[in-house]
Amino acid sequence: MNKIWLIIEREYLSRVKKKSFILMTLLGPILLGLVITSAVWLTLEQEDQQIILVYDEAGIITANKPLSNGEKVFFINNQFENIDAALNTFKKSGYTSLLYIPQNIATSNMCVLHYNQLPSLSTQKQITYEIESQLDDYKLKLFDIDASTFRKIKSKVSLSTVDFKQNSTEAYEIELTVIGFFFAVMIYMFIFMYGVQVMRGVIEEKTNRIVEVIVSSVKPFQLMMGKIIGIAMVGLTQFTLWVILSTVAIQTGQYLVLQENYGASKISAMQMTQEMQDEAMKTDVQASMVLELLDRINFPLMLGTFLFYFIGGFLLYASLFAAIGSAVDSESDTQQFMMPVTLPLIFGFIVAEMALQNPEGSAVFWFSLFPLTSPIVMMVRVAVGVETWQLLLSIVLLIATFIGTTFIAAKVYRIGILMYGKKPSYKEIWKWLKY
Repeated sequence: MNKIWLIIEREYLSRVKKKSFILMTLLGPILLGLVITSAVWLTLEQEDQQIILVYDEAGIITANKPLSNGEKVFFINNQFENIDAALNTFKKSGYTSLLYIPQNIATSNMCVLHYNQLPSLSTQKQITYEIESQLDDYKLKLFDIDASTFRKIKSKVSLSTVDFKQNSTEAYEIELTVIGFFFAVMIYMFIFMYGVQVMRGVIEEKTNRIVEVIVSSVKPFQLMMGKIIGIAMVGLTQFTLWVILSTVAIQTGQYLVLQENYGASKISAMQMTQEMQDEAMKTDVQASMVLELLDRINFPLMLGTFLFYFIGGFLLYASLFAAIGSAVDSESDTQQFMMPVTLPLIFGFIVAEMALQNPEGSAVFWFSLFPLTSPIVMMVRVAVGVETWQLLLSIVLLIATFIGTTFIAAKVYRIGILMYGKKPSYKEIWKWLKY
């Protein structure tokens, strides 16, 4: 056991001291923060300003009226003889768009937007919403319906799902599955990134003949386990630092951008319009919904299962990657063996995407128990809520499979690590397993 710890220490320290590790650990969060901050800055700086000329044949818009967000403005002019005259005026004007509302808008529900500057999708939706609002009032007057009565009888239905077994309301199930999927993606990326590092490390030591010296002092199984656990600790270290530094970088970048756009120097009490107050109210409502969602998440369970599947999934696949690395002499020779190992991992990612739509589906259920896919799929189910016996069964199966694959990988490793100059076939590897 002491020799395994020595190998773990060697693998860990030799990697975390590398300039490439330090550089990527620091640059990764900074680059992520810059990308997200740049996206926020571009969104705020490049507002879609639309000065729209409106030719309203039906007369549903009664006055010049800015849109509700105050960023895109209607300019009404009903003095045109026809649409051709409106187009001629629009051609010579500085307006960005011409909105044509035909006479039969009440029956066709169709209007046309001619543009010089293409509005963004959000602007188009905002224009559509504004016209719909005006059209509703127009139709109420047209059919002599009292507006207040109509609004009283008009209903919107919301569906709240309730887990009968747990007697708890699941109103945010989709959002919960997305949170679980985020954890699943982290595990998927971690296994691929550091599992391949295990394979490359084995190939490098085998190619340089360093392994011949090492195995004279330790058993091949001890060498394999030390390498796998050491690289797993490297991955956990880098992942933890990425989370901390990325959070700091993103929060700092967004704070600076928001201060630049909405700082005290740019906002005075006289500029506080009703629209801004409405937006603030909407933001408060959204924030309360997010807090309610976060309150419903069992974070100790989520983080505990994430850590288990994070490590368990890596140890399972890393042992297989180590076996592949020991069986070949170069990375180019690994292709024939990589597909059977990576296919379950990729399939688990696909099933996790399916779980976003139906986390209780039979395929999701079975693949959350299947050890080669459970580290990814089970995270989505845990976020929504999973029965204890299913989670425990998945954990036991993953541990048992890890022990089994480690035993198999060790048999391949102890022979393949000293084999040179020959590309083994599946048939030959099968013989190694029977030795």
